[in-house]
Amino acid sequence: MKNKLIVVTLLGCICFLAAPSSHAQAAASKDSQTVSEQDVKLLRQDLRSQKKQLIAANLTLTDAESTTFWPVYDQFSTEMTTIGDQKLALIKEYAKNFGSLTDAQAQSLLNRSLSLDEAATQLRIKYVPIINKVLPGTKTATFFQMERRISMLIDLQVASQIPLVQDQH
Repeated sequence: MKNKLIVVTLLGCICFLAAPSSHAQAAASKDSQTVSEQDVKLLRQDLRSQKKQLIAANLTLTDAESTTFWPVYDQFSTEMTTIGDQKLALIKEYAKNFGSLTDAQAQSLLNRSLSLDEAATQLRIKYVPIINKVLPGTKTATFFQMERRISMLIDLQVASQIPLVQDQH
């Protein structure tokens, strides 16, 4: 039953993630402009809130575990948001230069993107023992499994909206 709840929740997350991009595309075609900084900020806050709700709904915690886990989660989320800020800046740089990227710019974007992926992985590695101090091993594993799945869904949605680099030669 719990597995079904996770599947249904993740499918709901996919639908949730698809809706903002459709809204953003509609708004962009209406105004012939990109989504505003405020819209992006609100969308990211919404995603973080939805992610926390998904985790809360599927990670069964005792009252004592909740008391110790959520402050650690909030710190983890704050640090992950910093990496997300850098990813967003990279996407904006790519968008600004789309269609006119030099080989050096494309390579730089690629290297920085891979570094951000590595930073996210290193942050997860850093937090495994921290979270394992406040949760038993199975709940720690469940948390990181859920966190990674949700992050991959978000990454997939974002990636699907970014056009491929065009060869200028």
